[in-house]
Amino acid sequence: MARKSAAASGKRTFRVKPLDDRVLVEPDEAEERTSGGILLPDAAKEKPQRGTVVAAGPGKLLDSGERATLSVKVGDKVVYGRYAGTEIKLDGEPFVICRESDILGVLEG
Repeated sequence: MARKSAAASGKRTFRVKPLDDRVLVEPDEAEERTSGGILLPDAAKEKPQRGTVVAAGPGKLLDSGERATLSVKVGDKVVYGRYAGTEIKLDGEPFVICRESDILGVLEG
């Protein structure tokens, strides 16, 4: 049973507004089958390492008092470290709050 991602279900409002250089990421669902077609039980599924940015903070506060701009924006598909950020649940759905520096790259195309 697939759940709709934030990007697929349209614009959503969240009660969590990330601070500074943090972003709220909705992880992609874990693979249910191997490349050979074997069905994986929940315990054997790998933790997803990519997802969609659904909210972003204003940017890191610099010593000069200005805010640095983030390299990612809402809607970007990103890859992040396996143990990056903090996992939370909002309305029963899993999310990850992580720093921009925990994001390894933006998926294009």
